[in-house]
Amino acid sequence: MSTTMENSTRDGQPDLRQQVEELKQAQAVQAATQAGAQATQAAATAGAQAAQAAATAGLAAAVVAGAAGLVVGMLLGSLFTRS
Repeated sequence: MSTTMENSTRDGQPDLRQQVEELKQAQAVQAATQAGAQATQAAATAGAQAAQAAATAGLAAAVVAGAAGLVVGMLLGSLFTRS
């Protein structure tokens, strides 16, 4: 049986109050689903941005460490060649 048939009054007319309540509930579920999807999208975007920031920071630290090692190596090399 359809919902309209189940929600009918004694005279065979549909119960409009019941139908309105069902529509309200369906609309609330749809709104909650959409809000959940948006929250999931925001969390995924934030996670991706954090991973990118961490990768960039790691690369910068490696470059700085490499540059410092190069400078120290050049200084030590020049000191050993003079003596």
